[in-house]
Amino acid sequence: MAKGYWMGRVDVSDPEQYKLYIAANAVAFKKYGAKFLVRGGNFENPEGQSRSRNVVMEFPSYQAALDCWHSPEYQAAIALRGHISTVDLVIIEGYDGPQP
Repeated sequence: MAKGYWMGRVDVSDPEQYKLYIAANAVAFKKYGAKFLVRGGNFENPEGQSRSRNVVMEFPSYQAALDCWHSPEYQAAIALRGHISTVDLVIIEGYDGPQP
């Protein structure tokens, strides 16, 4: 079964208030087996548009990634960040096939 991933780009206008979202999202992330692969850090944006933060999270399955986003726990966390951040998020199924 292929893993699932969240790929997010985020701008935060109030870092102190954003900490409340971070604390709240941990409940859902733990419940659905999320693992941070990228959480902020240095980056270059050679093409297209970017935001100030980038996040990549791995889930045990694509369904777990979807379930996490739709969960009451994560929806409660979103309510804490909605007015202080702008987010682009993609939930995507991993690739488990042949490699070059």
